[in-house]
Amino acid sequence: MHTIEAAIASYESGPSQLRQACAGIDPERLTRRIGPGEWSIMENAVHLLDSDLASTHRMRRIVAEECPLLVAYDENAFIARLPSADADLVEVLDLFEANRRFTARWLRSLPAEAFSRVGIHTQRGKVTLLQIVEIYSNHVGHHLEFVAQKRRNLGV
Repeated sequence: MHTIEAAIASYESGPSQLRQACAGIDPERLTRRIGPGEWSIMENAVHLLDSDLASTHRMRRIVAEECPLLVAYDENAFIARLPSADADLVEVLDLFEANRRFTARWLRSLPAEAFSRVGIHTQRGKVTLLQIVEIYSNHVGHHLEFVAQKRRNLGV
């Protein structure tokens, strides 16, 4: 388990890592799926934004409410029904960065005991605020592995 500040710093570093991973890819390759059921690099970026917006709401609910229910969502349905091929990568990255910056600043304003507050996630069960921060810190790295593999497969 990270210290609180280390977890926040790790969380806050995600957008720069995603920007670097997506740098220099032309729009056609950015939206190309390598195989059936595979997400494109753009879909990975949009997914990270979607999940981040959900996670910020979850974090704020954990602090504001007593043991809130944190409802999961179907990420594959988001990709299938909310097409991202026409998304603007710069806009996606800017919003991802702004949300993380906003959230990190807000997290740093909390007393240490707030990070022990809990919510009940419909898939994970009981989670603390600190665990949510750590989960979303690791979430970027998880998807960056996919982006790196897709870059290699696309020759970029």
